[in-house]
Amino acid sequence: MTTAPITSFVPEVLDATKWENIEPLLKALLDREVSSKAELEQWLLDRSELEAAIGESGANTYIDMTCDTSDEAKQEAYTSFITNVVPKVKPIGFELDKKFVALAEQYGLTGGHHAVLFRDTKADVDLFRPENVEIETQVSTLDQGYDKICGKMTVEFDGEEKTMPMMGKYGESADRSVRESAWRAVTARRMEDQEAISDIYDQMIAKRDTIAKNAGFNNFVEFAFKSKHRFDYTPETCFAFHDAIEKHVMPFVAELDADRKEKLGLDELRPWDITVDPKGQDPLRPFKGGVDLIAKTQSVFDRLSPELAKMFATMGDGSNTQGSADGAMLDLDSRKGKAPGGYLYFRDRSRIPFIFMNAADQHRDVETMVHEAGHAFHSMFCTDEPLVWYRSSPIEFAEVASMTMELLTMPYWDAFYPSEADANRARRKQLEGSISLLPWIATIDAFQHWVYQNPTHTRDQRADAWLGLEKRFGMQGHRVSWDGLEEERKFVWQRQGHLFGSPFYYVEYGIAQLGALGIWLISLEQGEEAALAAYKKALSLGGSVTLPELFAAAGLPFDFGDETVGRLVKRVQSELDKLPE
Repeated sequence: MTTAPITSFVPEVLDATKWENIEPLLKALLDREVSSKAELEQWLLDRSELEAAIGESGANTYIDMTCDTSDEAKQEAYTSFITNVVPKVKPIGFELDKKFVALAEQYGLTGGHHAVLFRDTKADVDLFRPENVEIETQVSTLDQGYDKICGKMTVEFDGEEKTMPMMGKYGESADRSVRESAWRAVTARRMEDQEAISDIYDQMIAKRDTIAKNAGFNNFVEFAFKSKHRFDYTPETCFAFHDAIEKHVMPFVAELDADRKEKLGLDELRPWDITVDPKGQDPLRPFKGGVDLIAKTQSVFDRLSPELAKMFATMGDGSNTQGSADGAMLDLDSRKGKAPGGYLYFRDRSRIPFIFMNAADQHRDVETMVHEAGHAFHSMFCTDEPLVWYRSSPIEFAEVASMTMELLTMPYWDAFYPSEADANRARRKQLEGSISLLPWIATIDAFQHWVYQNPTHTRDQRADAWLGLEKRFGMQGHRVSWDGLEEERKFVWQRQGHLFGSPFYYVEYGIAQLGALGIWLISLEQGEEAALAAYKKALSLGGSVTLPELFAAAGLPFDFGDETVGRLVKRVQSELDKLPE
């Protein structure tokens, strides 16, 4: 792994959480005379290293804040970075972007390896408005508030205080009364904060609409597509994706629901009947604690790929509970005060990934672990890329890296489940989930389109829009009865953190799921080695080529319409039919 600085311009040790440490370096870049292509290339490397240092400082403050939302010092460090550093970097960053675009045109650095960077930077220059900097900071602070609210949520259950992730295992209980009690306890706790969360979202919508209009767009949808560099598809492409899911996936999920009702002996499904094993078997318990999770995951990668196994072995043993301290790469176990969810954050200067999750000894934690490991592999394959902007790829392909690992590791899940019957249960759950996830993705994506196309909507109108989509796509694809729970149903969307911190970042999961299934099909049809070779080839490109080119490098079409969705759904159904019940 490359960790040494690629330029002497940036001090080897730099605390980039302090504006006074980075301002002179930024101004030096802005003032530097560039009189040749070679000088421009060096200028770009120097800027890259500085941005990596700034990015890593921000990464560490974010990691530490999410690992302990109750620590005021960590909260203040993150708040200080996003309020005192980021807003000051952005205006100078804009001037540096303008300088690069002009110099790249002057010295012929607009094509080849620099083509994607030039295209993306030019779009950023077009979008930048000084008046938006403060508004974007306000939105980041609101998102921090959402994380803090969610991180504090606990319930008293089974004689103990439980975090929301810890409550997940009760949804798998064979005892329906336990499932229902747990679901109601969690939902009641969430409803206590629904007003505060709705208020945060109202403010975010208004501010993002202002950001878009300041930049000359009719609405935030148009702004988001350009700011996310979505040059290869449009909102209309997304709508076609939604239609394909309704056409091909909803019948697939309806069959699963019918089978579930029959096996559970129910006349109708309720929200607490979705995650339990249909045969009423005890929940899968694949590991006990983060250390055991890492040991078993290492065993999986040892058998799948020596190269990936070697990468994974560098990340630690899973015992760390102190965030990013001492260069740690993992913080896994759920605990009070930890922000919800899971993520991979790549620290750009040290080129070290960090996996955050809320493990609670459930099978979904296995899926999260191998998923985030896929992101880590992606970053590790790109460590030798000198330009920081190319050490990551568009999210639509970044998620292919992670979702593919969920599928390619399946043959080795006996490391978690010595019982072949349990291993097959887990594989069935994964394959069913790879398709039944798509309606939820369509729901969240379509919801965001509606929200930002109608930014002055009332909360009642938002609830009606949500309920309309829920009727079209069901709760995570499933048709369930909400009798007596009508008020709770209106606010299910509040659980999806992407709506708050990463607007319009969700359809990428659907696009990527189709890509991951495509690589999985290569493993079935051409063998595991061929699939891993395609995986590595595409991941090693980072973000240096366009999205269609990344998919092509993996041997995949860049298509997420009717034909692709239909073909993959049929193949997954075929493979499910082969698995023993």
